[in-house]
Amino acid sequence: MPNTLASIVLLTWPLVCLVLLKRMPLERGLIWCILGGYLLLPPRVAFDLPLVPAMDKDSLPSVSAFLIVALVLGHRISLWPQSRLARGLIVLFLIGTVPTVLSNGDPALYFAPGSTEAGPFQIPGLNLRDLASLTIKQAIVLLPFLLGRQFLASETGLRELLLAMMVGGLIYSVPALLEVRLSPQFNTWIYGFFQHSFEQMMRDGGFRPIVFLQHALWLALFMVYALLSSAALLRQAADSKKARLILTVVYLAGVLFLCKSLASQLYALVFLPVILIADPRMQLRITAILALIAVTYPVLRNTGMIPLDAILERAMAINPDRAASLAYRFENEQILLDRAGEKTWFGWGGWGRNLLHDPESGRSATVPDGRWIIVFGTYGWAGYIAEMGLLALPLLLLWRRTRAGLPAHFSPYAASVAILLAVTMMDMLLNATLIPLTWMCAGALLGYSEQIGQPARPGTPSLASAPAPRPLFGKGPAIGRRKRPGQRTTL
Repeated sequence: MPNTLASIVLLTWPLVCLVLLKRMPLERGLIWCILGGYLLLPPRVAFDLPLVPAMDKDSLPSVSAFLIVALVLGHRISLWPQSRLARGLIVLFLIGTVPTVLSNGDPALYFAPGSTEAGPFQIPGLNLRDLASLTIKQAIVLLPFLLGRQFLASETGLRELLLAMMVGGLIYSVPALLEVRLSPQFNTWIYGFFQHSFEQMMRDGGFRPIVFLQHALWLALFMVYALLSSAALLRQAADSKKARLILTVVYLAGVLFLCKSLASQLYALVFLPVILIADPRMQLRITAILALIAVTYPVLRNTGMIPLDAILERAMAINPDRAASLAYRFENEQILLDRAGEKTWFGWGGWGRNLLHDPESGRSATVPDGRWIIVFGTYGWAGYIAEMGLLALPLLLLWRRTRAGLPAHFSPYAASVAILLAVTMMDMLLNATLIPLTWMCAGALLGYSEQIGQPARPGTPSLASAPAPRPLFGKGPAIGRRKRPGQRTTL
């Protein structure tokens, strides 16, 4: 049970957002409203208001930042991207809840194996109140996307994203390392409860840190963000800053290793060289391929084009316990895919109707791990295409608009943020790790891709203000804001 402090911290976060946006540059303030809430606010604590979806560590910072920027700072926020496809996906994302609710008015019944009679447990059908709640929830989810597209689609905004993730990773590494040594206790000490199964935090004779996040896997993935961001900043840094950033990269790699997440460690092994060595065009080509895989994954999965047996054999060679866990995930995915196949286009809606339950006790008989299967079962193909399409579209647009060659002064930070987004989309096939910061990165990349070959929007820095990419080692112009006379260059 959360203590009083948990509610107080959540309640006062809008005031923190107001201070951040008043005292920081707009780009930095926006990022830390979202990122700070994600890292510091208590998980599984929410204010449940009538009709409006519960305000928690994901939704409250997004709503607060949006309202402060629009009402207090007086910025007019653009709701429509330039791309017609992006507009169509936003409309589908918002109004796709209508056919989902209308096609799920009947109770969800559950049957014992081999029985034709439903058990006593059932989940009520959806109604107009659910329609309003789901639509508002979808709109709140999009707020970081819209803010990122308008205010972070510049050299400064993209660099601030990478810098914030590096700094956030360094700060978070302190409690994470303490939890590796002492066991995961910070959420219990501060907020009075443990947010997950403690057994899942034990691995290889030690502990996996979780701090204030939903699961240890979430923390490990964030350390991947921090590591790759520090590597991107290292590649573009002035020579005088590289030694410090090299130490940062090595340190964060060590922290990631101690997080004991095989998938996150593999992401780092694969993408760290890409960040440090590959040119931006190659990076964008890789992210576009990964985006296509993520969007088409249900089709690939259903047609047997994903070599599940080969993946399990390779996992077995690395660690039998983790291979068993992966096999359990695949088994649950197949059960949930069969369940989703009963309502392919618009899904089963909320309240766990997309899951299988014991017909007598009502206990869930399935565990949905990947974000893709949760969305596919809840909103069907319509919701899946809308969500994954909005995340993949910036990566595909960036690749398409730079296929013939990079424009003058193309920012390599765009390619680095694109890699972070692609990593998240891959991880969403395994875990439900979609967070508001991911939407903010997708929005920033969409806005940046819109500027390529187009006149700059009023008040938004154009691509011409960004210097050319620089090699990992050697002299070249440092990327960042233009210095004022006498101003020192800092990270």
